[in-house]
Amino acid sequence: MSKIDEMIKKLCPNGVEYKALGDVATINRGVRVTRDMLAADGKIPVYQNALAPLGYFEKTNRKAYTTFVIGAGAAGQIGFSDVDFWAADDCYTFDNLKNVNDKFIYYHLQSKQTFIDSKVRRGSIPRISRDVFEKMQIPVPPLEIQEEIVRILDKFTELTAELTAELTARKKQYEFYRDALLSFGKVSPPLTFGLNNEEVRWMTLGDIADLLSGFPFDSSQFSKNGIRLMRGMNVKRGYLDFSEENNKYWNNSKGLEKFSLCENDIIIAMDGSLVGKSFGMVQKRDLPLLLVQRVARVRAKEKYTSRFIYYYITNSFPAYVESQKTAGAVPHISLKDISNFKIPVPSLAEQERIVTILDKFDSLVNDLTQGLPAEIEARKKQYEYYRDKLLSFKKIA
Repeated sequence: MSKIDEMIKKLCPNGVEYKALGDVATINRGVRVTRDMLAADGKIPVYQNALAPLGYFEKTNRKAYTTFVIGAGAAGQIGFSDVDFWAADDCYTFDNLKNVNDKFIYYHLQSKQTFIDSKVRRGSIPRISRDVFEKMQIPVPPLEIQEEIVRILDKFTELTAELTAELTARKKQYEFYRDALLSFGKVSPPLTFGLNNEEVRWMTLGDIADLLSGFPFDSSQFSKNGIRLMRGMNVKRGYLDFSEENNKYWNNSKGLEKFSLCENDIIIAMDGSLVGKSFGMVQKRDLPLLLVQRVARVRAKEKYTSRFIYYYITNSFPAYVESQKTAGAVPHISLKDISNFKIPVPSLAEQERIVTILDKFDSLVNDLTQGLPAEIEARKKQYEYYRDKLLSFKKIA
């Protein structure tokens, strides 16, 4: 920031001129191509209605280092290509620039994403007009300042990309160790578990845990406060979502003590399009909770570790459910099917050893309060702060 401040004092001490984007760039619409004209891979990406390429083409109609915006579909999303590409008819590009850096436009538009989103016309296919961008005001400081701002913001994005790549690699490493640690032989006991020559027994989930499905609460009597209900819509892929819009409450738990949940209870959604993939574990911060029908609670018995059961369910339960779930408009699985799910059971010490290893990986790749996800989130906030600060200029009188 100090270097930018010095450049501003030297080159534009009285402020900078703001101009309409349409005055400093020609905003062109791309040329239509059909999907059957495209290849699944190649060197020339085609951008149509999303930031991910529609496919790859043999020709190009835009040069590398061009900013573009999606006009329909993922309308208003801002992209930048560092390779030659083909802009299709739902893609606008910023060409013939006048005293403005191509990537400076990209970063400026990113900083205005909320405003741009407000201009998207919602419908069966969301759209945004080229006119929105032609009239949008953009600061035009000297090119030296624009280039320095781009250099700084590029560095931020490079650091975030490096962290994201590391997170991807760590997730693959986590999956490898999880699969290795939980891939027990599928034969009756006794069996050898490779790392520690540990004998394991194959038991049903119903043998090692207490299972319960929820109470049929009357939805017409849900309240806006009281005890939160553990419903199917709160169960996501590997976590429990208690966003306020998903929450419903019950006035009291009198007579419903059986359905009160505890910390480390495993929750499984029993129906819906994601049946077999929607499960999570109750945290202390989530309580108190009351279990609703069509949601199953799995509570580990003594000598069995909840998190070991949870990790094994995460790894192997989806495939099992695919073979067991009912077909129809609303796929579902019964409590009996859940109870019959087979799970390998090593000693308690071995369960805890496996959990310790997997907890470390899980924290590193999934925990939003620490590890790589937290660091990436912090970098993104830092980037947005400096981006907005760097792109805020005093308007010349």
